[in-house]
Amino acid sequence: MTNTVPRKLRLGMVGGGDGAFIGAVHRIAARLDDCYEVVAGALSSNRERALASGAAIRLDPARCYTDFREMARAEAARDDGIDAVAIVTPNHLHAPVATDFLEAGIHVICDKPLGISTAEGEALAALAREKNRVFALTHTYTGYPMVRHARELVASGAIGDVRLIQVEYAQDWMAEAGPQSEQFQRTNWHNDPERAGPTGCTSDIGTHAFHLAGFVSGIQPNELLAELHAFTPNRVLDDHVQVMLRYPNGARGMLWSSQMATGCENALKLRVFGTKAALAFDQENPNELWLTPQGGSAQRLTRGRVRGTAAEYATRIPSGHPEGYLEAFAQLYRDAAARIHAVNAGRPLPAETTALPTVEDGVAGMRFIDAVLASHKAGSRWTGLAG
Repeated sequence: MTNTVPRKLRLGMVGGGDGAFIGAVHRIAARLDDCYEVVAGALSSNRERALASGAAIRLDPARCYTDFREMARAEAARDDGIDAVAIVTPNHLHAPVATDFLEAGIHVICDKPLGISTAEGEALAALAREKNRVFALTHTYTGYPMVRHARELVASGAIGDVRLIQVEYAQDWMAEAGPQSEQFQRTNWHNDPERAGPTGCTSDIGTHAFHLAGFVSGIQPNELLAELHAFTPNRVLDDHVQVMLRYPNGARGMLWSSQMATGCENALKLRVFGTKAALAFDQENPNELWLTPQGGSAQRLTRGRVRGTAAEYATRIPSGHPEGYLEAFAQLYRDAAARIHAVNAGRPLPAETTALPTVEDGVAGMRFIDAVLASHKAGSRWTGLAG
């Protein structure tokens, strides 16, 4: 019998060395569905740290690089070179790293935001199209089964026409004593415009909120009014943002993101109100979605019980057994793997992977950041979004 199971993809990683939270998350997500094998990395620009980080995840020392450009060239030249690269660096390196690997013909899986400017993002989108490479952007929360079910319900007309969108992403880590210190603000890359980009909280988590709202509702705003603020002493970039949104169909929305929200851990919440019903999702309780018909009782929909849906495709274990953040992250890696195999074989992209965030979503996020900045600098005036 012919084995039709595709081989594991060979994955490389740039960034994510010893002590980096998000690097470990990417590696776990890549392994969860047995679609990838991590075989190479430029885990640090420091040789000693790069080798130690590579040894910790059992990489061949010969494939532990300190320069991502060297890694792109060397891996592209190998018969057993990487198929895809995961980029888990500070924001300012996203575009340069992605550019080098796309030019080398290697597929890209990149953390958000896409870069530190819209021009960078647009150039990446054009290059990905030119090279015909998969470019996945890890907007993690789109991997949750119940988020995908919410998106499907809106698209089916189950809640009617969308009228109101309320999304918030609240954390409190910047309110801790350490991040409040002058030394942290002076040295941490999250407060450095050269490395983080022109915004702080907005780029870090506001883009997640913005993307989730559009992902589920199926509509994008054409105008916004924004205020940025920094509660933290000596902070250059924002740690808090609030935005009002207007949509072409007449809908209205509000987006709030803060890293100074005392007592909030990772409180990403979305509510979408239609003419027939409303949906509510809470990231800290990701296995459930609330559907409330107009004039009716709230219905608790749970992962594993909504069969024959997009949620079922993104579900791994039976109902009642919680799935969470790592599985959602892994879903993006699984979708990306399916697309990479299809592109490599010259086949159409699998229909079930249409929910995967791509470089185009990254460009939309950069345009959102531009509009937020423009509105804020104009004294919180209504500002159009490019698109």
